[in-house]
Amino acid sequence: MVFSSMLFLWIFLPVVLVLGLIFRKPSIQNILLLIASLIFYAWGEPRHLLLLLVSIFINWLSGILIDRYRNRKTLFLILCVAANLGLLGYFKYCNFILNTLDHLLPMVKLPRYSIALPIGISFFTFQAMSYVIDLYRGEYEVQKDPLKLALYVSFFPQLIAGPIVKYREINRELTDRKITVDGLSEGMRRFVYGLGKKVIIANTVAQAVDQIFNIQTQQMTGLLAWAGALLYTMQIYYDFSGYSDMAIGLGRMFGFHFLENFNYPYISRSITEFWRRWHISLSSWFREYLYIPLGGNRKGKIRTYINLFIVFAVTGLWHGASWNFVGWGLYHGFFMIIERLGFRKLLDKLKVINWVYCFLVAVVGWIFFRVESVSYGLSMVIRMFMPWKYNVSDINFRLIVTSHTVFAFVCGVIGMGLIQSLFLKIRGGAAARRYKGSIVEFIFLTLVLIYSIMQLANNAYNPFIYFRF
Repeated sequence: MVFSSMLFLWIFLPVVLVLGLIFRKPSIQNILLLIASLIFYAWGEPRHLLLLLVSIFINWLSGILIDRYRNRKTLFLILCVAANLGLLGYFKYCNFILNTLDHLLPMVKLPRYSIALPIGISFFTFQAMSYVIDLYRGEYEVQKDPLKLALYVSFFPQLIAGPIVKYREINRELTDRKITVDGLSEGMRRFVYGLGKKVIIANTVAQAVDQIFNIQTQQMTGLLAWAGALLYTMQIYYDFSGYSDMAIGLGRMFGFHFLENFNYPYISRSITEFWRRWHISLSSWFREYLYIPLGGNRKGKIRTYINLFIVFAVTGLWHGASWNFVGWGLYHGFFMIIERLGFRKLLDKLKVINWVYCFLVAVVGWIFFRVESVSYGLSMVIRMFMPWKYNVSDINFRLIVTSHTVFAFVCGVIGMGLIQSLFLKIRGGAAARRYKGSIVEFIFLTLVLIYSIMQLANNAYNPFIYFRF
């Protein structure tokens, strides 16, 4: 089940909201939300519901053991992390490892397994591990109630594609929270913005993106390559940030406060800044649980650069069991390192060029994130930067990039932080404050909601990109 579906919008969400308003006591509401979350997950992945429950049990039991046997807590932490990574490794990386070994040892015939990837496994595994690791560090008391921990891990707004919520951010709200008029209003407002991002922008450009990335490179012109790269840059941002907006809004409706996951990354002026703004919950997770434990920047420059390469290689691998994802991660790690070597100081002096640099790095990187073959990605990049050599094709550009596509792309460019930055500069943000909650915003959101529902009623393209991670 996805947020941008008629089933969710007209049946699941209204029913759960009404029941939440009837049963306001948090202890009863927790049971209601847990049941709803398990139904939500089982709707799309019934055979993997048991895996989710096993993951919850492992982390709950590990927390109990760490709390009870303090002198052996390191052993229990290691076993818990190993169990979590073992489940993730088997379901997500088993065949990737076998394929890699086949290339390294061609004389050995290794078996292959038909393993379906459980939806959202990377998200709920990392979320559950953060609970146990922070408990080991003594940041809070153990959660002895398995139902509360189960709700924390499986709460349907952030279960499938984040944001990755740390237990310390919502542990009090598991026990004490209220559904309020202000919370419902703000949550619905945020949800509609996210729905519009997904349906009006991401879904529209995605149709052209899919067609372009299915074109054989011999038929791809420089113009098509640029169109594919730029449109996918908009698609992945509005698809994922739209989901995050909807998740944050849904959490707010039920009295939970999730932290922001995106902060207009495409207005960044360096790759370092980009990663402070893109998928913030994942970046902070790797910083807290991998980069800092590796030594961070405390053990000299060389060690810092090695740590960055490790973190970004793992970041790429987290996104997918393929070497092109690892390459995408190392690609970003490379630019992080050259910025630390002194390039960042130069960028700070180049007021417009620094944004162009950062945006181009991101756009080229997304190509290798999207393609299945590195050679295909390289061919696209060559065509982008040598368009005069590749300007003849039998493919009609206007049949792929339609007026609707262009309109959605322009809306995407305007909404990726440009208009927001402008509003914040007008009289110290007074215009932005007047707009929020005004009748103008209400009318705008009503139109966005109506148009989004019309698009969904027409069975528009609807899967979320990050569901496969």
